Amino acid sequence: MTDPSEELQQRLERVLLGGRRKYTRLEVAEKAGVPEERSRRLWRALGFATVGDDEVVFTDADVEAMRTADQLVQSGLIDPSIEVSVTRALGQHLSRLAEWQVDMLWELIKEQPELGRSERQVTRLVDRLLPELERVQNFVWRRHLAAYAGRAFAAPEEHLETRTEVVGFVDMVGYTRLTRQIDEEELSRVLDAFETLATEVIAEHHGRVVKMIGDEVLFVADSPVDAAEIALVLTERTSADDGLPAVRAGMASGRILSRFGDVYGSVVNLAARLTSVARPGTILVDRELATELAEEKAYELRARRPVTVRGYNRLRPAALRRASEAPTGMFASSQQLAAEMLGLADPAVREERDAPPEDQGIEPRPRRRRRRRL
Repeated sequence: MTDPSEELQQRLERVLLGGRRKYTRLEVAEKAGVPEERSRRLWRALGFATVGDDEVVFTDADVEAMRTADQLVQSGLIDPSIEVSVTRALGQHLSRLAEWQVDMLWELIKEQPELGRSERQVTRLVDRLLPELERVQNFVWRRHLAAYAGRAFAAPEEHLETRTEVVGFVDMVGYTRLTRQIDEEELSRVLDAFETLATEVIAEHHGRVVKMIGDEVLFVADSPVDAAEIALVLTERTSADDGLPAVRAGMASGRILSRFGDVYGSVVNLAARLTSVARPGTILVDRELATELAEEKAYELRARRPVTVRGYNRLRPAALRRASEAPTGMFASSQQLAAEMLGLADPAVREERDAPPEDQGIEPRPRRRRRRRL
């Protein structure tokens, strides 16, 4: 007798895979006209478990997909040397998407039990939703294609893989401690709120989310001003939200390698190191980005004391803030002193004020030599 759950799985598979499993891996390679070893590498690169040569697990859709992939290589669109890398990137990104969509489906069934009263009803639900999901995914994919194509044609002289950009990390402070204090449901809410906020802010200011890494977002931006706004707005909005921890950020500007949706290079490492030494609510930038933002009147940059982090000795970061019309002269000093006495002053400001002139980015004045009277 067939287990009901097994029967449901088989029905869903037929809907999702476009037919019954009826081929072995060797048969797929033969029908698609692809060498057997190559088909094995591509299957592994997609992130699927290795199957035995005699296991019947493939469908007509697998044969067609293998044949199409081979045609893309034969046409010259995909270089044979990166075929496996392209396949791996595709598998990793779509695997995450599929996991989220299955979770979403089961949440829908839990909230509306009538949708899952029978296996046949669940199958019909999936059969109805699948074309809708495909249409949405196709639309989003085409919109991103249009966006990237527009940028490529706008700067045809720039190499798309290696280019100059601003790289930034924004990290939730105290995340590890937070995970020990709240339950999984609350943690999910915090992560979802942070991801939603980060995605919206980065998109609003023409940046691109490279990836979310748990409590941290990695982004890139073409413009120093756009990058500055992303970091500042994210810091401001998380500070105003009692349900979110404070954040800190690190940004650096320079040449990066963009490969299959991720970014690499010393600039990425530098931005990560700056984030690790930033205080809560603070944005640290490297010297290159500080120089690019120095002429922007909307921002204030304060040099910090040199720090040593892994891979970088005596790194000289600058703290990025919005420019403020603060009082100057003796009145400003008295206000600052009063604020410190009341415990209202920002420790970072106090540190900068008390720092030697060379740590504030100010050229020290030469001492005057007194003339000795004869």
